[in-house]
Amino acid sequence: MLRAETVTSMDPTLVARAQAGDREAFSQLVKVSTRRLYGLARLILRDPDRAEDAVQDAMLLAWRDLRALRDPDAWDPWVRRLTVNACYKAVGKHQRRTRMEVQVEVDPRSAQSPDPAAEVADREWVLSALDRLSLDQRAVVALHYYLDLPVVEVAEILDIPYGTAASRLHRGLESMRVTMRVEPGAAPNRAPERAS
Repeated sequence: MLRAETVTSMDPTLVARAQAGDREAFSQLVKVSTRRLYGLARLILRDPDRAEDAVQDAMLLAWRDLRALRDPDAWDPWVRRLTVNACYKAVGKHQRRTRMEVQVEVDPRSAQSPDPAAEVADREWVLSALDRLSLDQRAVVALHYYLDLPVVEVAEILDIPYGTAASRLHRGLESMRVTMRVEPGAAPNRAPERAS
């Protein structure tokens, strides 16, 4: 699955400086956080432009409400929550764009040798299955697998009970498995999974 690069937690003194009104400190916080947040928003929204807008909205809210953050060590989970909320808001504001899917037949003989494009095809296969999940399921899957957060923390960020987060994760993964079994031709180098 897709995963964000490992990042150490935010320096609380930088957060405290930003809370005191230091714009340069806030700019540094934004620079360090934006890439991860954009990746998260893009996985949830499945649209790069809307993801960028959601992250921008989250950062504006972060600047506006930064003084309300009681614990500077809580910066990372706080901006994740702001970003996820901005994603939900973006979905509520905009209608889904219509998409045209093109089916391409792949000759199985051409997939016998290692192909550098195979990784891209596999990633597209996973992202295609991710596209079919509900927004709630995508949010849980993205937070858990992309940011490598435990389900307990995912539930806290989404402000839902642990059982609901675990259920959305389970149902989302099962839906992706079904989609990927039904469309095995989407990833030329993968054989359909065997039922166990």
